[in-house]
Amino acid sequence: MLIAHILPSMDPRGGGPMEGVLQLATQLRAWGHSNEAVTLDAPGQTYFALFPGEVHALGPSRGGYRYNAKLVPWLRREAHRYDAVIVNGLWQYHSFGAWRALGQMDVPYYVFPHGMLDPWFRRTYPLKHLKKWLYWPWADYRALRDARAVLFTSEEERRLAGTSFSLYSARERVVAFGIAAPPADTVQLREAFLSTCPELRDQRLLLFLGRLHEKKGCDLLIRAFASLVKSDPRLKLVMAGPDQTGWAGALQELARSLGVSDRIAWPGMLCGNAKWGAFHSAEAFVLPSHQENFGIAVVEALGCGVPVLISTKVNIWREIEAGGAGFVESDDVDGTRRLFERWLSLDPAAKRLMRTSAVRLFDRQFNVEAMAHDFLKLTNEGAGQ
Repeated sequence: MLIAHILPSMDPRGGGPMEGVLQLATQLRAWGHSNEAVTLDAPGQTYFALFPGEVHALGPSRGGYRYNAKLVPWLRREAHRYDAVIVNGLWQYHSFGAWRALGQMDVPYYVFPHGMLDPWFRRTYPLKHLKKWLYWPWADYRALRDARAVLFTSEEERRLAGTSFSLYSARERVVAFGIAAPPADTVQLREAFLSTCPELRDQRLLLFLGRLHEKKGCDLLIRAFASLVKSDPRLKLVMAGPDQTGWAGALQELARSLGVSDRIAWPGMLCGNAKWGAFHSAEAFVLPSHQENFGIAVVEALGCGVPVLISTKVNIWREIEAGGAGFVESDDVDGTRRLFERWLSLDPAAKRLMRTSAVRLFDRQFNVEAMAHDFLKLTNEGAGQ
């Protein structure tokens, strides 16, 4: 089977969607299937080497919408080679272009919205939502309506998706989503991380790892952490991730104003061994997001045996709570403070039990093999239509 993965960009700084593509494509290749990526990036990007297959870079593209006149004719010419096409994400030209090219062809295409239909965006960015309404009926609405299936990674995401726009039609399917088992804890992994932040040696670390973005609740973390940091002088907060919106300076100033700038580390985006070393060096992972479709980093933490402290806006919170793999609270300062307090109040035996539960939940529900299995099952069902 040959699968095409269509994305507006393959830059890993974009977060979870690209990581999900890499994980699925890697597992499909391990099972004997072939993958190609179609991206609106300009040719020659170094991160193309991460993808396990041929990359077709059709860029450069224009503007934030990433319009690209090459996409539709390219797909009309090449799509017959593919057994299935996966469109990743919405609101940029790749989704509308895929519909224009594939809507009247026999090649089945599937759409992963990756949380981009969550009503949080409508409430938080009403002007942007109004702008989306201007092209929703003739663009992304049609892309979803005519897809062989629209794939959601949790029942919560599926439930919320239909509430953003009154005009909505899709063949909805909830499928597993996951990652390959992370590397085991080793001295080398921890050293790869600690060499970037030597001041964190022999400290107690609470880890945030993700984009420094408003929706991630980074400001809540800093305010909540400042309210209890005096409980242990060895307690440190690690804020690891790329600053895509220029917010890092304001967050660091907030930390200074609250008197905790010396208790927070900002190592930037971590990759490879340094990223896994950060997970294995932390006693808990924290993510008080206002909106989180799935949370790849949450699952990465679970796979490393690191309990997670998350908000009820992370769509897999019910699974986390039921599996005893962490704590869940509201996405505000008080809720984030309660997350910290509940974790810090646990005795060593309870923390060990929660680490065991984290690994058990990962193995049972968030393994990449389950994701690949669900996708292949879908394509086999579609072959009979």
